[in-house]
Amino acid sequence: MPETPAPTADRAPRADARRNRERLLAVARVVVAEQGTDASLRDIARRAEVGLGTLYRHFPTREALLESLLRDRFDTLAARAETLASDAPPYEALTTWLREFVEGARAYRGLAASMMATVNDETSPLSASCHTMRAAVGRLLERAQAAGRVRADIDRTDLFALANALSWITDQAPSLEERRDHLFALVLDGLAPR
Repeated sequence: MPETPAPTADRAPRADARRNRERLLAVARVVVAEQGTDASLRDIARRAEVGLGTLYRHFPTREALLESLLRDRFDTLAARAETLASDAPPYEALTTWLREFVEGARAYRGLAASMMATVNDETSPLSASCHTMRAAVGRLLERAQAAGRVRADIDRTDLFALANALSWITDQAPSLEERRDHLFALVLDGLAPR
């Protein structure tokens, strides 16, 4: 009996596997937007009309699914930081980027907590997809510091912690949503040199 060749890393996924993955990601975007980052993986598989095993073949962990969902967003935010760095004054570039980051985090409940959980975990798939974005905003921060507009003792981890805290608090207490702009202004005040 002839031996079936084993799949290789170089071989492209079958068309049905690609369709399943794309359908899972499309459904996951909707379900995670509805239920947050703790959305039921079983619900995602059911709505995508695939088995739970199919979901786990494509995304072995919740973090792997979130990383795939968020990679485009993080790439967009990294590119936006680069554009702002070349088109806007340093402080304006930083504050514009931070505002867009906080606004975008509202798309998925629980995203702020998921991101903060991976800040120091370099093995996390979510951390890997955040790396380029964090580096890009780090450059915006350095420019604003060099211009004397942001305290020198702030680093990019501090910046992400503050931005995520603002996203998290309005996520946890929707009644504070109307105060988000005020809270954002308070964060910016805290960045100002003493």
